[in-house]
Amino acid sequence: MHERNIVAFIATCWLGVGLCAASTTDLAPPRPDRPWNPGAAHNTQLFPSTLSTSSAISDYTLPPNPALAVLAPALELDQEKSFSLAELVDIAESNNPNTRIAWNEARQAALAVGLVESAYLPRLTASAMGAYQAGSKQDSAYGLTLNSSNSVSGAIAALSLEWLLFDFGKRDAFLDAAKQTSVISNIAFTAVHQQLIYAVTMAFYAHASASEHAKTAVKSLENIKAIQVAAQDRYKHGIGTVIEVAQARQASAQANLLLVQANGVLEDTYYNLITAMGISPLTKLKIADITGRDLSPATLLPVEKIITDALARRPDVLTAYAAQKVSQANIAAAEAEFKPKVFVAASVAQVTGGVSVTAFPGFGLQAPTVDLAGSRRSGSVFVGISMPLYDGSMRATTLSKARIEAENAELRLTRIREEAVHQIILSRNALNTSVSTYNAAQELLNATQTTFDAALAAYRSGVGSITELTLAETQLLQAKNTLTDCYNKALAAAATLALSTGGLGAAPK
Repeated sequence: MHERNIVAFIATCWLGVGLCAASTTDLAPPRPDRPWNPGAAHNTQLFPSTLSTSSAISDYTLPPNPALAVLAPALELDQEKSFSLAELVDIAESNNPNTRIAWNEARQAALAVGLVESAYLPRLTASAMGAYQAGSKQDSAYGLTLNSSNSVSGAIAALSLEWLLFDFGKRDAFLDAAKQTSVISNIAFTAVHQQLIYAVTMAFYAHASASEHAKTAVKSLENIKAIQVAAQDRYKHGIGTVIEVAQARQASAQANLLLVQANGVLEDTYYNLITAMGISPLTKLKIADITGRDLSPATLLPVEKIITDALARRPDVLTAYAAQKVSQANIAAAEAEFKPKVFVAASVAQVTGGVSVTAFPGFGLQAPTVDLAGSRRSGSVFVGISMPLYDGSMRATTLSKARIEAENAELRLTRIREEAVHQIILSRNALNTSVSTYNAAQELLNATQTTFDAALAAYRSGVGSITELTLAETQLLQAKNTLTDCYNKALAAAATLALSTGGLGAAPK
């Protein structure tokens, strides 16, 4: 009967576990074409709900989590100051979370070096343990009942020392690998800053270009308004036509539309710049004007010199080189596993304890009580050597994997160097092309400006047509925007070349 109760209890527990496991499927969406209905706990987070949706309308909008509805506060900056690119980069480096993440990762890698260095030191352990055991027993024989009880208690305190004296370079290899890993993290920290500088620089130049487009659109609208006034004046004096006035109004409306679009792009580029900096979108600041900056191709060094300097300082090349060193250290550590280890161990212990035994017959006669107590101390020192003999080829497999990884690390270094050379050459060519394009755009703008001035003067004199004048004004607008784009593209190309060579350590000057 007792055994049947145990079996029934186990079966009931097993059935309950099965029902619980089956019921958890209710936490998922009820059907593939019905939304999930999460619950809310304390209005702060979502949790699975077993409630199913009965509505035929599928609404896959998640309920809001008020704990996440928080915007970062705006930075308190001088609203009258116009911030230069260097100042914007400085703000970004101080506030962008990516730089802090990279810094923390570099610190973690540095701490890992300390962990490996601790393997060279002895390990000292103190242990203490107390114990108590009690028991009772009742025996009957020949009509007599004998009750007995006993208890045991004691304490042990020990101090042990373990020290690995020599391991044929395994710890040295691990230490080298940890140091190179720290170097890789520091390089990554530097690379994050370079990428941030580059992102802010590109967003800054894009905003500068959009700002100039907006200014050009304003000037274009002013020119069109002047054309419209001239057309209306010609019409009043009987030398113009209604069609010319209508064309002038059409051109004015078109210019106003371009101005609205240019202002929209300007606002977008502003928020792109704020995003690249990693600061609150609520932040308001003024951006300094960079027009008039010289574009000098004299800074271009021979391509061979650029490439050799870049290969010695590009973050990806340096990272690949450090990774190769890590793989070589892993080989040394794997080879050390085939060799013996010399160690020393020592311990000091103290044991105290007592035993108390009582026995008395069932009819009430008290038996004598016996108390036994004692203590002892011990100490030992061992010096030994351990040698692995057989492990099912685990060490050999580990060594083979380490050698393969070292070969791959060397191949990756070669590939990254080749890719770096390719990027540098393309970046240098892009800079050369952008500077030449800017010079050509400058000549185009000068010629287009002359054409527009002549067409406007001719129209006011009554010898030109409004069609030619509006065409000249459109071409002037395009020429100004082209020059602006070429100018900022040249600056961006210079920053791209600096990044590809690993020399973008600060905001371009």
